[in-house]
Amino acid sequence: MLNVLILGVGQCGNRILDAINKEAFGGSLLSKYYGNQKFVSHVETIAINTAINDLKELRFTKARDRIHIPFLHGVGGNRTIGKKCFEDNRDLLHRVIEERGDFDVAFVIASSSGGTGSSFLPLMIEAMKERYKYNVYSIIVLPFREEGSIYLQNSVFCLKETLSGRCDGTILVDNQFLRHQGKEKDIKSAYDGINRTIAQRFLFLLKALDSEMMMVTDLGDFKTVMSSGSRVATIGFGKGSKDIPIRSVIKHSLSHSGLLFKLDPYNEATRAMIILEGDQKYLNINDITSEVEELSRQIGQIFKGILINKGEMPKALTVLSISKSKELEELLNIGVTAIAKERDKKELHEGPEKIFIEKLGDLEPHY
Repeated sequence: MLNVLILGVGQCGNRILDAINKEAFGGSLLSKYYGNQKFVSHVETIAINTAINDLKELRFTKARDRIHIPFLHGVGGNRTIGKKCFEDNRDLLHRVIEERGDFDVAFVIASSSGGTGSSFLPLMIEAMKERYKYNVYSIIVLPFREEGSIYLQNSVFCLKETLSGRCDGTILVDNQFLRHQGKEKDIKSAYDGINRTIAQRFLFLLKALDSEMMMVTDLGDFKTVMSSGSRVATIGFGKGSKDIPIRSVIKHSLSHSGLLFKLDPYNEATRAMIILEGDQKYLNINDITSEVEELSRQIGQIFKGILINKGEMPKALTVLSISKSKELEELLNIGVTAIAKERDKKELHEGPEKIFIEKLGDLEPHY
């Protein structure tokens, strides 16, 4: 049994962690107290935030798993303040992690655009890699592109620091990309739908890393996929029915409607791991083998595993290592423009105090 640590940092990371706990405990508000987790592995979840109100709104995460970093009510989107706050509380965070035991692997989840999550995530991973022997992976959520210049510049700096650091691999999730796939009309429903999607796929991945399978994939294969090239990846998912062949399910997991990040798998991916699950009657071994062989000719090395689950419709989860990405290049260009915009506004801005001083000069009031 694997020992897994999942950290959700900042508002976005907290909400995804809460969605993971909801799925793992079965969805009932009381199940976190009385229900059994669906995790195959031994999993510890911790929500970390500087904003206490964000922690209070979590519904499926136990109180003992919510860690408030004392800094009033958040860092206001300012990564500089967030970094100082992390350093001031580094020992507290280490103590919280070590109280939960030793682990085989850890995942840190955060948005790249906010204040706490964006600033804490790269520093948290560096601190963990300095102190612990296990692999640490980031799950980074990219912002809507219209969120504003501060959030966009936060994103590119968070990505730069994470990808150039000692993180063992980064799984990308893109809110912009996923929103266009969803059917929800209001923003809350859209966010809830995205968080639920991430949680369900992540739980499928955890189950696959710690299960007995045919054509086994395990944590070692996951490490190999995540360590290749740029150490950046994303996840895809496809689900079928008795009328949809397994080859189509695999293809769907590689399609835009199945991925968490906009990607051309055949030209931008370099390695992959494919996990298939379902009733044995839907998992035709010849179809699986021929489809994987065809993919491997285009993508490269593919690790595959099969979970037999009686009565289940077929489904596929893919982890795709990214070698290059047009979407990331576009985000970088948008972020650079946002940085320049913020810099120019700061340089041109004349504060009210300066205007009053210059206009009034040596004038005195008369009564």
